[in-house]
Amino acid sequence: MTSDLSPIYRKVTVRIIPFLFVCYLFNYIDRVNVGFAKLQMLGDLGMSETVYGLGAGIFFIGYLACGVPSNLMLQRLGARRWIAAMMVTWGLFSTALMFVNSAASFYVLRFLTGAAEAGFFPGVVLYLTRWFPRARHGRVMTVFMSAIPVSGVLGGPTSGWMLSHFSTGQGGLAAWQWLFLLQGLPTVFLGMAVSFILSDGFADARWLDEREKAALSNALAEDERNRPVTAAESFAAVLRNPATWMLGLLYFCIQSGVYAINFWLPTIIEASGETNPMTIGLMSAVPYFAAVVFMIVMGRSADRRQERRWHLIVPLATGAAGLLLAAVAHDPLLSLAGMTLATMGALTGLPLFWPLTNAYLSAAAAAGGFALINSCGQVAGFASPYLVGWIKDVSGDTRLALQLLAAAMIFGIVLVLRTPARTQPA
Repeated sequence: MTSDLSPIYRKVTVRIIPFLFVCYLFNYIDRVNVGFAKLQMLGDLGMSETVYGLGAGIFFIGYLACGVPSNLMLQRLGARRWIAAMMVTWGLFSTALMFVNSAASFYVLRFLTGAAEAGFFPGVVLYLTRWFPRARHGRVMTVFMSAIPVSGVLGGPTSGWMLSHFSTGQGGLAAWQWLFLLQGLPTVFLGMAVSFILSDGFADARWLDEREKAALSNALAEDERNRPVTAAESFAAVLRNPATWMLGLLYFCIQSGVYAINFWLPTIIEASGETNPMTIGLMSAVPYFAAVVFMIVMGRSADRRQERRWHLIVPLATGAAGLLLAAVAHDPLLSLAGMTLATMGALTGLPLFWPLTNAYLSAAAAAGGFALINSCGQVAGFASPYLVGWIKDVSGDTRLALQLLAAAMIFGIVLVLRTPARTQPA
């Protein structure tokens, strides 16, 4: 049956995944471009490293507050309308960061941006479960989430170029203001395009014929019948299930490394001795390019072998080793090598984590469950950048912070090993 469905899944993949990939690409650029803006913004506005760390992290307070309600709203209104509304709104808030003139305005706009985009990622995860069975989730999530490292490959050099090109203050704007403007507006236009490109599900897809729709419906129904008995059947059951909170904690450990890298990689490269923004941007692309390759290889291997735990443990171990290497490195190339390993491991852990959740959430519980687990992980988005900023202000460098983040990823390995093998999706 899988062989017969392969042409249909290829058709679905080509139709929806590239567009969602581009949306997530700008989602991530809008979320972490403050890491490059920081190189000039802090000096212009007289902000400290701690203020930056808090502003980078306060985004996730808004994200946490609105994650579950936003995903439930998507369930009610439909993916097309709600994703479009989220993208236009967070795109406008992200663009408005160009008007920041104080710590308070920085905090407010970062909070509002986080609140606006809170439902996007868990909403897309939920959306993809309505098209693809569990056996295909590894490769689909890997392709979709490879937008994260690709955002680094493209966003790093582009951001570095913007900071260099607009350094003379064209149009009365500082270079970091141009960065927020030029990277925020595309999200608004993509949001407007959602209504024309996405459908709420395969039943509404005009580009599928009735035979193809019936085949997808039967495949998803069979997949739901074969779901492990451990799966929660309602959001209330999700809240009572200890496995939900274990998965949330595991996701927190993974995201701790991810967000430290996203928000502090330019600063770590600068601290190693490089000061030219364009060069920093090019150097920052190296870890993300390596992560793209590693992510795709591991995702395909996980689906081919239908094994989840060890395919998550290997990236976590790689990420921890890279953070420890970067913490002790004094040579710029050795530091970059450590951050490359850290980026490869942490970012690859993201798509390989989500197939684990399928064993614990039924279709009825998926909307709230995905959002709750995602929200637990996003706590790291607040804690990790703030921790790094505070330690850097107190100690003068980031070594201790990187060591603590490596310990978090090692603890994540312990949590993965506690996941019973029999609950893994086949």
